[in-house]
Amino acid sequence: MPDSKPRDADVVGAVVPPSLDEGDEGVLGRAYRALSVGIVSVVLLIAFEATAVGTAMPVAARELDGVALYAFAFSGYFTTSLFGMVLAGQWSDRRGPLGPLSAGIASFGAGLLLSGTAGAMWVFILGRAVQGLGGGLVIVALYVVVGRAYPERLRPAIMAAFAASWILPSIVGPLAAGTVTERLGWRWVFLGIPALVVFPLALALPQMRRRASGPVGEPPALGGKAAPAAKAAPGTGVSSGRRRIRLALAISLGAGLLQYAAQDLRPLSLVPGALGVALLVPAVLGLLPRGTYRAARGLPSVVLLRGVAAGSFIAAESFVPLMLVTQRGLSPTLAGFSLAAGGGTWALGSWVQSRSRLEPYRERLTTVGMLLVAAAVATAPSVLVDSVPVWTLAVAWAFGCFGMGLVISSTSVLLLKLSAPEEAGTNSAALQISDGLSNVLLLSAGGAAFAALGGGTVTHTTTHTSGSHPAAFAAVFLPMAAVALAGAWVSTRLRERRP
Repeated sequence: MPDSKPRDADVVGAVVPPSLDEGDEGVLGRAYRALSVGIVSVVLLIAFEATAVGTAMPVAARELDGVALYAFAFSGYFTTSLFGMVLAGQWSDRRGPLGPLSAGIASFGAGLLLSGTAGAMWVFILGRAVQGLGGGLVIVALYVVVGRAYPERLRPAIMAAFAASWILPSIVGPLAAGTVTERLGWRWVFLGIPALVVFPLALALPQMRRRASGPVGEPPALGGKAAPAAKAAPGTGVSSGRRRIRLALAISLGAGLLQYAAQDLRPLSLVPGALGVALLVPAVLGLLPRGTYRAARGLPSVVLLRGVAAGSFIAAESFVPLMLVTQRGLSPTLAGFSLAAGGGTWALGSWVQSRSRLEPYRERLTTVGMLLVAAAVATAPSVLVDSVPVWTLAVAWAFGCFGMGLVISSTSVLLLKLSAPEEAGTNSAALQISDGLSNVLLLSAGGAAFAALGGGTVTHTTTHTSGSHPAAFAAVFLPMAAVALAGAWVSTRLRERRP
């Protein structure tokens, strides 16, 4: 990859080269306003769903008699999203991001409806899996839209806008979801979201068609003669695309088998566990950039860091509401609301990384971010001690979310910076695969430790819910803090060596 700054036409894949009057505009300027508002609104709704589900999940698992399968409700989402990410990357590079974005939103809504009407925990998990497929399609398609429609100078700002869209859901989402859960029932948390996605799609689709539709180098919406198509990157042909789809199926199936083995801790579970590893390892090596597993400098370390950061933090955060409800007797509303400040600090961290004066220090910012994440996750189990106030976790999590804002947005910016236009879909898929796969594996490991120490033994009365094995929660948080600390080392290898 050349060190020189790519031209705007190269950045957007020659879909719609920015005109002269667009050169000084920001993401909310006349040329980009409708697109920016539309795609940020999609992220806003996804954020509402994520915060709402986290609040309602303990009640849903308890009522469906599925607390022992609690981790599956999260990891099932990430398992199918892995396949959706690869599919979206290939689909976007060959035909543009509109198709995978539309299909992903439809699947996301269908999964919410299925979970919201579930009468058993396995149906609920199936709905989460359908939802995960849609989520994987949507997130990669949105990254491709950003890479094609925005020049490089605007990408940190739109990534910061993505993070800022989590502020309102983080504050309002837990309160609203908790109130709905307590007054109307947890099902309405899932059933109320799908209809809200129509407006942002209607706003953004015209601009997406103009700026990001079709294969790289082919702007059919302009009505003029298409610009010459960019040269295909090695390994992006039809046969290679089919191979990547097969690898995506293998990685999803392997991750699912590993989850099953982790939750069913018996000698017989070694068989599906070994089969899962046999499917997973070659698929991961084929889908991620060469050298990712050894933290090679540059793009491989960017992809690896994304997985380490997201996996350690999300795996820990998934157990926070359950810990507060079962160990400290908080209501679902208060348990979710205790993490509300994190949305604001996450957005603040993303805003900080978007400042142009800090661009030379991006790698150092990610190191600071990972240290904050490790400290926050390590602090979380302190609230298992009754004398420690619950607000301690809220404060620690706010700092951890600030660190995540620095890291997640920076890895997204670096990924697009290190990717040629015709590789944007494939590399964005690799980044999200690392994110999702790490979530699956670390959630499975955390869920196995949680179940092995009796974390699924939860009693419920008319006044409160309690768990008798607080050590099960410590067995989740402390290893995740160690993983986050390892990510601080990976963050020192993001810059490629110059000759």
